[in-house]
Amino acid sequence: MNKTSRKYIILRAILLGLTVIAIAFFVTRNLYHREEAKKDALRRIRERGYLVALTDENTLNYFIYKGEPMGYQLVMLESFAKYLGVPLRIIASNDISKLQYYMHYNAADLIALNHPISGDGRKLVRFSAPFGETRLVLVQGKGRNFRKGEPDIITSLSDFPPDTVYVRKNPFFTYQYHAFYKKTGKTAILKEETDISQEELIRRVSTGKIRFAICQENVAMMYHRFYRNLDISVLAFPLFSYGWGVGLSSDSLRTEVDAWLSAYKASHDLKNTYLEYFDNQRIAGFLQSDYFSVTSNKLSPFDGTIREQSKLVMWDWRLVASLIYQESNFKAGLTSSRSASGLMQLMPETAAKFGIDSNATPAKQIAGGVRYLKFIDKQLPDDITSPVERIYFVLACYNVGIGKVLAAREKAEKFGKDKNRWNGHVDYYLLRRSKKDHVAKTDTSDAYPIDYKTEGFVDDIVNRYYHYKNLIK
Repeated sequence: MNKTSRKYIILRAILLGLTVIAIAFFVTRNLYHREEAKKDALRRIRERGYLVALTDENTLNYFIYKGEPMGYQLVMLESFAKYLGVPLRIIASNDISKLQYYMHYNAADLIALNHPISGDGRKLVRFSAPFGETRLVLVQGKGRNFRKGEPDIITSLSDFPPDTVYVRKNPFFTYQYHAFYKKTGKTAILKEETDISQEELIRRVSTGKIRFAICQENVAMMYHRFYRNLDISVLAFPLFSYGWGVGLSSDSLRTEVDAWLSAYKASHDLKNTYLEYFDNQRIAGFLQSDYFSVTSNKLSPFDGTIREQSKLVMWDWRLVASLIYQESNFKAGLTSSRSASGLMQLMPETAAKFGIDSNATPAKQIAGGVRYLKFIDKQLPDDITSPVERIYFVLACYNVGIGKVLAAREKAEKFGKDKNRWNGHVDYYLLRRSKKDHVAKTDTSDAYPIDYKTEGFVDDIVNRYYHYKNLIK
């Protein structure tokens, strides 16, 4: 072998080695970043301290009825948030593009809607495991002369006239809508409506405002119980599976969702939750109520008084309303086993101090309760400077008395917690009042009367308040 050949072989070996090193570097780096990306979603949730979920507002998924937040997606989201061990915050909109905007910029963690698991959808989100199936149906008014001069219902898509079919603008359903369009022989004129629910499309068909709409079959079947003049027998798209969506780089969160879903299905909670809403016989009562968030903006008959009296403590009136719901479910004549009475469940001595007796009107009950909130706020130490933390402390004092809360502050400070923070600090020691062991949890049945709800009282009020903020404008 001559000198030139030897140099060539050595040079080639060096280049090959450098190439292998470069490939190994890039592979290792990509795997590292991929592993980092997997952690991003869960890390964001942990650092933020709560789960942010997206859904829409309607009679099925998310609504308030007589002060109680309810809904198919809400129940499931609450279960998943509990599984993660974090509070839940919801962003609600009927504009799916707006929800997708939140997902794209990581302002939310998951989108909780029954979206079809499809190729188009996979370009937008990573889907959870499927947890249900449905179809798309054509919704139309039934019977001759449903609208004057119009023919009987359409029975086959091959006979579809050149007419407008209204659909909800939703990028996850692009393929399904196009498939329907082709089945009609391209005679259908699809009109996408933004910021609208399937329920509203169905209502518009029922009232004759529009002639045709496309909706999910399980949704249409539920509303068909109330809107009896509709036909939903024509299939617009065959069976598809649906699931939740997480961000495209949220593999770790998807893993958690799937693990929770597996347990949720095994316990039959998924089936029971589905039947509770999609087989809901109470829909007619919801739609006719003055206190249903989808059709009105009221929580209770006392909203006006609560709005006015809340100015005294400079709280959002919906926060005071959430406290009242927690105490009495808006029932003015309620009396507890401890003799607490009225909308705000004041003890007799407290009620007397603020001018309330057994004959007090609901307006006076609310006024007295709000004055008591103001009184508590004035008794709290000035070093609780955060307005939000002061609200937490006021609510806790309202429930168990200022003495117990101040004692818990001292104990929290003694064992290295922040006495001016509620969650994870003072609340921890309020529920663990053992003098011998600072981490021992007391027998709450001995420490508090049976109708005290100490653990979760503040959180329940605050969480409900967020739902009120979402749905009651």
